[in-house]
Amino acid sequence: MTVSRLLQAPAAAPEAQAWWLHPAACFDGEQIRRDAALRIENGRISAITPAHEAGLDGLDVWRCEYLACPAFVDLQVNGGGGVLFTQDPTPESLAAIAAAHRLGGTGTWLPTLITCGPEVMERAVDAVISVHGRFGVAGMHIEGPHIAPEYRGAHALDLIRPFDDHTLGLLRRLRERSIPVLLTLAPERLADGVLPRLVDMGVRVAIGHSGANEEQTRAALAAGASLFTHLFNGMPPLHTKRVGMTGVALESAAWCGVIADGHHVDDIMVRLAVRAKREPNTLFAVTDAMPTVHGPAQFELYGATIQVRDGRLIDARGSLAGVHIDMAGVLQSLVQRVELSLECALAMITAIPARAAGLYPEHGCLRPRGRADIVLLDPDRLTLKSLLIGGTQSVVAGA
Repeated sequence: MTVSRLLQAPAAAPEAQAWWLHPAACFDGEQIRRDAALRIENGRISAITPAHEAGLDGLDVWRCEYLACPAFVDLQVNGGGGVLFTQDPTPESLAAIAAAHRLGGTGTWLPTLITCGPEVMERAVDAVISVHGRFGVAGMHIEGPHIAPEYRGAHALDLIRPFDDHTLGLLRRLRERSIPVLLTLAPERLADGVLPRLVDMGVRVAIGHSGANEEQTRAALAAGASLFTHLFNGMPPLHTKRVGMTGVALESAAWCGVIADGHHVDDIMVRLAVRAKREPNTLFAVTDAMPTVHGPAQFELYGATIQVRDGRLIDARGSLAGVHIDMAGVLQSLVQRVELSLECALAMITAIPARAAGLYPEHGCLRPRGRADIVLLDPDRLTLKSLLIGGTQSVVAGA
C-alpha cells in the first residue's frame, strides 16, 4: 500500500476519485483542530478523521503545512475585478466579480445591488436567478433604494424612493425560487405592516442607511428584522444619553455586519463591538468591496470617478466612497490590527455570516457530507495559498 505526496490537489482526477487533505491544522467553523484529515470525494467532504488514520485506504494524500478552513463567506460584495454589479447587472459580471474575489479566498457571496432605478433592479434579479448556485452566488443582497436620504452615504439621492410594489414583486420572484435574499432598508420609512410581510416571504430584513431612533429600531426587530448592515456606518453614532440604533444593535441578538478595513470603522471600535455584543457570535465581517478589488485603481460611480488612495476609496472631495479590500485582507486586519483570536476572526468570515444569511451548514463550515470549499492559509502570515471549490483547486497563490 502506497501513499503519494501531492504538491497540490488532484484537479485533473475524475470527480468521483477520493483523496485525503492533511493540513497542519483545520478550522471547522467553530474551532481549530490540530489533528485532522479530510477525505474529499464527489466535491464534498466524506469524512474528517484523526490525521494518523488518513491514507490507510491507499488513497492519495495531500500533505501541507497550511491551515485549512471553510471558503470565506461575504454577504456584501458590490464589485471586483473592474466590475460594479449595479452598473452591469449581467451573468457575465457575476462571473467576473466571483473570479476576482476568489483571489481573496471568498467561495460564497451575495452580489449586492446598491440604490438604482427599477429597470436595473429587474436586470440584476434576472442575472442572479440565472446563475444562482454557480460562481459562488448563494443569493442576493439588495441595499437600497428604500433608505434614508440623510444616511445614504455614497448612494444616489435622486434614486432613493419609498418601498413599492415593484420591489415587492422582485423579492417574490427570488423567494419563489428559494433564493436567499437580504434586503437593507430604513424601517422608519416603511408603511405599517410591510416589514412583517417581507419576513413572512422569507426575506431577511437588515436595518441600514437609516436614522431610526431607539423605539423605531426595537419595533423593527420585534417585527422580524434580523440584521444590521455595516454597523457604525450609515447610522447615527452612539451617544452617552441616547444609545440610538447602534446601541440597540449591540444590545440585541440580531446579526451585525461590520467593515473591518481600518478606514470605515476604527480598529478599536471593532474590538469593542466584539466584546459589547450581548449575544456572542453574531458579529461578522463584510468587505462591501468595489471594482478596484483585484481590478483597476479607479471606477465610475453615479458618474463620478472613485479612486484608490492610500488603501482607501475616495471621491473628488476626498470622501470615502466604498471599500478596497478582499476577505483575506479582512482576516489579516481582524487578527493583526483588531487583535482578535484567529478562531474568532475566522468565524467572523465563515460560519457567522453563513448563519446570518441562512446559508449554514451548506456553507461556512467543514463537516462530513459538507461542501469541499476550502481555503488553505499560511498559518503565520495568514496569506492565501490555495482555494478549493468542490474539492478542485480554483486559486493557487504564489509562494
